Amino acid sequence: MHLVLVEPEIPHNTGAIGRLALATGSTLHLVKPLGFSLDEKSVRRAGLDYWKDVDLLVWDNFDQLLAAHPEARIWFLSTKGKKSAWSVEFQANDFLVFGPETRGLPEQWLDDRAIRIPMKQGSTRSLNLATAVAIILYEAERQVGELE
Repeated sequence: MHLVLVEPEIPHNTGAIGRLALATGSTLHLVKPLGFSLDEKSVRRAGLDYWKDVDLLVWDNFDQLLAAHPEARIWFLSTKGKKSAWSVEFQANDFLVFGPETRGLPEQWLDDRAIRIPMKQGSTRSLNLATAVAIILYEAERQVGELE
């Protein structure tokens, strides 16, 4: 799978998602601007001793990522998605796109590929980004059957 974080803001969320990527053999794509530094000193200070092993790609913008992967099968994750993630049939190498923690993905991206994690009505506004990525990633991996 491909995990895409568009303009991530919180380094600890990105670190946890990096660990998920490593554990599942997924590629982590970070789309700038980032709300933190990825220099060696910052990564070491955050205790991310596994970071060097993460399959990581950093993009200047989302269009650059799309140009490099024109055949990408993309799912946009949003609390505003009309379709439940449970209704999606994921495929190997899908791109799972998540927005910034404080504002989510741009409204104009939320087309028929926008999906949401089902939650009890009125229970909470949203889930933590790393939690949301874990839920969707492991559902996709469960469907594809590449992890045992």
